[in-house]
Amino acid sequence: MNRLIAILVVLAVGAYLVTNSLYTVSEVEQVIITQFGKPVGEPVTSAGLKVKMPFIQDVNPIDKRVLEWDGSPSDMPTKDKLYISVDLFARWRITDPLQYFLRLRDERSAQSRLDDILGSETRNAVAKHELIEIIRTTKDRVPLRDALLTDVERDLDMGALVPIQKGRKLVEQEIFAEASEKVRVFGIELLDIRFKRINYNESVRPKIYDRMISERRQIAERFLSEGNGEAARIRGNRVRDLNKIQSEAYREVEEIRGAADAKATEIYAGAYNQSPEAASFYEFTRTMQSYKFIIGENTTLVLSTDSDLFKFLKGVAPAGEGAPTTDLGVEK
Repeated sequence: MNRLIAILVVLAVGAYLVTNSLYTVSEVEQVIITQFGKPVGEPVTSAGLKVKMPFIQDVNPIDKRVLEWDGSPSDMPTKDKLYISVDLFARWRITDPLQYFLRLRDERSAQSRLDDILGSETRNAVAKHELIEIIRTTKDRVPLRDALLTDVERDLDMGALVPIQKGRKLVEQEIFAEASEKVRVFGIELLDIRFKRINYNESVRPKIYDRMISERRQIAERFLSEGNGEAARIRGNRVRDLNKIQSEAYREVEEIRGAADAKATEIYAGAYNQSPEAASFYEFTRTMQSYKFIIGENTTLVLSTDSDLFKFLKGVAPAGEGAPTTDLGVEK
């Protein structure tokens, strides 16, 4: 019985020793073996089942995948003294696990060190360039503009862009080159960095928006002024055309009326010149018609006795006793 217990104890101890001596390395990690807290041997980078000394050696897994660093937005000034909020992200991986373990130990420390290095290099790069260099992708890219607005902005001397020497891609490359050298001593390889977001600082953003609104308002007023001028021109042309039409219509009316009068005169002349009696009758009727327009109530006529207008009034008898007469004794 005691022998059986001893065998079981030996088996249990052996199993525990074997379990504590074996460990596995996955495809996405690499391992540093430490003995009493100090690394021993070379880093284990191949996947599979591995052996270590039990109890005195510990396994420290280190990720060998591509990792992401996402910095917090930070306010910084540009060369032209404009404060902007820059949000940057980067990708990195651990290429020297032993150096990484000795200097940083874990990913949290690595992220903190990347915050310091990338944040510092970003500030230096932004401070050396104008805002337009950081906003524009490349110096060769031409912004799309409305042709009509371009003419107006040129006339109002607004919207002119500062000449671009580099562009955002080259600024990113400058940050990448400077930061890569500084993180390499930690066993880290910097793979890529990008500006995720660039915005004006909260304190200057209202002023920028006010300036944009002011510029758009100037353009709107320019269009409104041009529209009012065009409307006035159209109204002037309408009045001119209307006067021209009325003038031409009046001329045509007068021509038609003149032709009608000439035709009527021709007809009258043809009718009353057929005989002396007809001519005398025409003279009499026209004279009678003229009396209707010349003689009215309270009218006083002063006529010569040999006047053509008076000859038909000669010999006209008064209508009755007490009838009113003209100054020449002719009844009105």
